[in-house]
Amino acid sequence: MPPLRCANAPAPASLFVQLSMRRTAQSPILADILLPLRARAPHSAARRIATTPTTTPVSKTQWRARQSLSSSQSNKRLFTTSAPRKATHTLFNPQNDEDGNEMVLEITERAAKRLSEIMTKDSNPYLALRIQVESGGCHGFQYLMKLVTLPSQLPELPVSEDAAEESEIREDDTIFSYYPDNSPAPSSSDLTVPKIILDGPSLELLKGSKVDFTMELIGSQFKIVDNPLATSSCGCGTSFDIKI
Repeated sequence: MPPLRCANAPAPASLFVQLSMRRTAQSPILADILLPLRARAPHSAARRIATTPTTTPVSKTQWRARQSLSSSQSNKRLFTTSAPRKATHTLFNPQNDEDGNEMVLEITERAAKRLSEIMTKDSNPYLALRIQVESGGCHGFQYLMKLVTLPSQLPELPVSEDAAEESEIREDDTIFSYYPDNSPAPSSSDLTVPKIILDGPSLELLKGSKVDFTMELIGSQFKIVDNPLATSSCGCGTSFDIKI
């Protein structure tokens, strides 16, 4: 049986254009694809203008400068800063200098470890390292260090003369203790932690310094290092000169 044909059927091309005209009102993207350039809606041309990037000529010098800046930025490393952990704490009688800043003598980890070993070996948790500065030596001032036994309880401030005579703690003494921030903090009156004790004049000359424990060929000893007031020192580290 031969296929039936409609006598007034539109041509396929004409039917395609008619369908395209009906869809373009609802689909602008289809209009940009199907319609010729003259029949496209005004918004299509406006969108092309808005999305067409504008470029300006770039010289070789500008291009190299941009490449260098991009390379330097990509090579930068990001760092985060955090407050350093404080291990030395003022246990008794904090003192300030003339500018109102607290005077502190830092205890290094090695010095604290050695003090703990001595306290354990002597079965005396109240041992402390007393540091004193006196005139003398080959550079004008010298460090004097000795182990002393503190009382089991701290005296009340101000320290009376009678209390100073009965114990090792004098009225102008300051005691520093060592315990890292990441460890449980001892009580304010705990004297069983590693500790050092200084009088007021000695603290004035040693503020900002560190108490370290060194092991050298000539022997091992506690030592004052990084004294910001010292201009020179002897080879053994027990004598120093200060800034005037």
